[in-house]
Amino acid sequence: MQSTNDIKNTDQKTLDHKTLTKSFYLWFWGALTCFSQEHMQTFGYMASMLPILKKLYPDHDDQVEAIHAYTAFFNTNPMLGTVIVGITASMEEARADGQDIDGETINDMRAGLMGPLAGIGDSLIDGTLIPILLGIALGMSSGGSPIGAIFYIVAWVLIAYFGQRFLYFRGYTLGSRAVNILVGAQGAAIRRAIGIVGAMVVGGVLASWVNVTTSLKLRGADGKVFLNLQSKLDSIYPGLLTVLITFFCWWLMSKKHVSAIWTMVILVVISFVGVLVGFFNPGLSY
Repeated sequence: MQSTNDIKNTDQKTLDHKTLTKSFYLWFWGALTCFSQEHMQTFGYMASMLPILKKLYPDHDDQVEAIHAYTAFFNTNPMLGTVIVGITASMEEARADGQDIDGETINDMRAGLMGPLAGIGDSLIDGTLIPILLGIALGMSSGGSPIGAIFYIVAWVLIAYFGQRFLYFRGYTLGSRAVNILVGAQGAAIRRAIGIVGAMVVGGVLASWVNVTTSLKLRGADGKVFLNLQSKLDSIYPGLLTVLITFFCWWLMSKKHVSAIWTMVILVVISFVGVLVGFFNPGLSY
């Protein structure tokens, strides 16, 4: 078996657009192929590199040797991490042309980038972009309209496809400079702008869809209501209970690091107790 540095590099080799496109599609559709806690995205990554290696190394033994660089653990944000696959294709092309790049260099690059891009991608995609799309879709679904669901599906598919395709080929073209755009000053400005838009959308969804009110009323000996708590709260600060519940959820998840699932469980318990003591009225009739 040849060592990594002994892979034959007789002619200059260049990846064509067809090979790169096939590699991209294998990542796009199979990034989470054979996903497990032990390997995460390793096998999806290896699958996306197969067309690259077959194109660059016609000899089967060279292909087997080259693929060893991609057997190490890999896990990142599937969308933003696409740029790493593109960079890898560029590095593999340089290695096949005889440049001073080996499997360890490629692995070091992957290991160094997958963590930062996972953090940026999870906050940017899962924490910002998806809530923005869902907020818009909810607004379009008022009255039971299916337009909101259709909008979300179409918008997400288009953004995921064209966004990942752009990142893949940008990573191949720019190499490590593509990462500098994502994690540098330009990337920080873009993330901040998207975050501001996301906060506006989430705030609009909160004002339109969340409405927490109390049914608590105090009556006198004659049975007449002398204190309607909701009316008093509305005269002081309309929507006060909604704001308090929102900040309570934010405090649980942001400051106490309570998961979203447990936060929902806590809200269910609060609602149940509130109904029992008469603070909330679900409006149910039997």
